[in-house]
Amino acid sequence: VQLQASGGGLVQAGGSLRLSCAVSGNINAIRGVGWYRRAPGKQRELVAAIKSSYATDYADSVKGRFTISRDIAKNTVYLQMNSLKPEDTAVYYCNAVVQIGAGFPSYENWGQGTEVTVSS
Repeated sequence: VQLQASGGGLVQAGGSLRLSCAVSGNINAIRGVGWYRRAPGKQRELVAAIKSSYATDYADSVKGRFTISRDIAKNTVYLQMNSLKPEDTAVYYCNAVVQIGAGFPSYENWGQGTEVTVSS
């Protein structure tokens, strides 16, 4: 299973970015996908997550500004980030819990990070 994260970049405060996480490989089912971030000098934190039921969860710091969504046909999860703030600056990682075959257990998989820099 491979996760390809993309969409990061440099943006001014108040701007928007959309991150993508494409999941490929032997996939029977994607149980859930989360976006995490690690800011300089800080611990990694969960930003947003979406389950196979489409239930979503957000960190308090991004509620109302970020939206996580998924395209089943493309096995891709998106993180739309609006009203970006300098404190959103971090490397963003996607994590997917994937079942590779019926009857198999599900495992976590991590993608490479994509850097987001928000200037003031």
